[in-house]
Amino acid sequence: MAFNKFVVSPLLALPRPAKRLVVVSLDLVLALVSVWGAFYLRIDQTGLPLLQQKYVYLLAPLLAFPLFVRFGLYRAIFRYTGLAALATTAKAVGVYALLFFLALLWFKWDGVPRSVGLIQPILFLLLVGTSRALARFWLAGWSGKAAHAAGRMLIYGAGEAGVQTASALGVARQFVLLGFIDDDPKKAGRSINGVGIMQPVDVPDAVERMGVTDILLAMPTLDRARRNEIIASLRALPVHVRTLPGMGDLASGRVSVQDFQELDVEDLLGRPPVPPDSTLLARNLAGKVVLVTGAGGSIGSELCRQIILERPRQLVLLDHNEFGLYSIHQELEGLCAEQQHPVELVPLIASVGNFGRLREVCKVYRPATVYHAAAYKHVPLVECNPSEGVLNNVFGTLNTARAAMESSVAHFVLVSTDKAVRPTNVMGATKRMAELVLQALAASPTVRFHLPDGTQSTEVANNTLFAMVRFGNVLGSSGSVVPLFRKQLRAGGPLTVTHEEVTRYFMTIPEAAQLVLQAGAMAHGGDVFVLDMGQPVKIMDLARRMAQLSGLSVRDESNPAGDIEIKVVGLRPGEKLYEELLIGENPEGTAHPRIMKAHEDFVAWPQLAPVLVEMRLAATQNDEAVMKKILTQLVHGYAPPSKSHSAI
Repeated sequence: MAFNKFVVSPLLALPRPAKRLVVVSLDLVLALVSVWGAFYLRIDQTGLPLLQQKYVYLLAPLLAFPLFVRFGLYRAIFRYTGLAALATTAKAVGVYALLFFLALLWFKWDGVPRSVGLIQPILFLLLVGTSRALARFWLAGWSGKAAHAAGRMLIYGAGEAGVQTASALGVARQFVLLGFIDDDPKKAGRSINGVGIMQPVDVPDAVERMGVTDILLAMPTLDRARRNEIIASLRALPVHVRTLPGMGDLASGRVSVQDFQELDVEDLLGRPPVPPDSTLLARNLAGKVVLVTGAGGSIGSELCRQIILERPRQLVLLDHNEFGLYSIHQELEGLCAEQQHPVELVPLIASVGNFGRLREVCKVYRPATVYHAAAYKHVPLVECNPSEGVLNNVFGTLNTARAAMESSVAHFVLVSTDKAVRPTNVMGATKRMAELVLQALAASPTVRFHLPDGTQSTEVANNTLFAMVRFGNVLGSSGSVVPLFRKQLRAGGPLTVTHEEVTRYFMTIPEAAQLVLQAGAMAHGGDVFVLDMGQPVKIMDLARRMAQLSGLSVRDESNPAGDIEIKVVGLRPGEKLYEELLIGENPEGTAHPRIMKAHEDFVAWPQLAPVLVEMRLAATQNDEAVMKKILTQLVHGYAPPSKSHSAI
């Protein structure tokens, strides 16, 4: 204990250059010791060098040091040293042995038997290899003493990723590895480094008998359908289910405990995403100038990631949120470099409420395709700030569409929402109004816009194809319940659900973005596309699923001793129990199995334009009554609550 306290601990506290110097010094000493050992074994010499033997003592360290540097032995972290690092050490010493033996043959120094050239490298390899192995177990053990095992783990997958994971567990000492699980019956009953392999059917018994707390999915290449089956089979067990990152993240060859992740949103969704149609994806993107508004948001940023993969000539990122724009711009620069895509990225700080700025952007960069994702989306916030919701969602869309028309943008796609269908809140009503604006523009070969002073602009020819894509909630977005539930799980609960029967359509962010891009490519003008979101999910069921997959039992009347409570807090202002995707009936199919076309009524532009003038005036004056009256008249199914939730 005293040795650990006064020697090992100070060594671990040294800066990395100092640690590297210690390792270099150790290797040089071992080179000299192995030379002495070779002379002792060959001619029984224990004293100082005789004749020209001193040259051998000089040759060994001078030859070993540059070779070890060249092979990267001093870049390794001792506590993570494994078979790969030991193999590299053997290769370095092998090259050293060849050069050392040839040097002795060439110089023929007096008093130096040629057999020393064979004995010394063998001793050197044994000493260096032993020093690395001892350091690995010693330092790893010392660093892990402070952190007692936090759990008892089974690894699902006895392949390469599982073996790497087992090695990381041995180093970190945060988990006790109790066994492997594998679907291959040929592996059942065998072991890896003394740890047994069991079949999936044996897992429930093993969890109870061994006191398992965690199961790690170490199968990064497994297809989604089989992965979902495995997760479903583990859901009823009182264990925390975790996962490893994808194979791309494992390319470094080392897995650490920090790589263990919560199950991703696709696992929680429980269905495989539909693979994209590459032809549709590239149609309006490849080699073109593309503009994305709201580029720093959840959907906007994912649209940008997907667009980059289709190799546009230029991607213009527009957002009024400086940090969000900075973050996505930095990420896309890295993605372009990684994928070697020569895409010019243009980050622009701008608000869709500023028509002059939007017109300037469109005239300077001349985008061929615009994806309008900028919007206020959080239902309770927009309910408390209706004028801002109207100005941003309705007139921000109108400003962007007008700028696109004046610059002859070929395609304009609005990212809409299922909350636009028979809305009970201002947010949904403003998104439906945005759809109505685009539908009216799409049906007009020429358009006169009303200016802020009430006069009309000159007539603008409409050469732009407008389309809207309507879908439900995306898992993992800033407003999704998934991040909220994870935060509440980490805090020990309770999980808050607004109503026991509330249901929502869910889709992953990448899938939603891909479908938006594909739907926009199928537009003919004025299309309202609806994404097939699969079956709606009860939020209560999602909360229970997340709790169970975190190894927690739900505390309720039937299980008062459960780990975590699910609390019903009541519907928020403007919130519905069920969301819909269609206003009308009989949606029309398209070439894509997950994309349908809705047939929705709209108001022609000559009738809509003067109403928009009245609505803009009401919004700038924060006249909530007039705004909601207009929304009630134009948006089918909208009925504002009798009590106002406005913050002002």
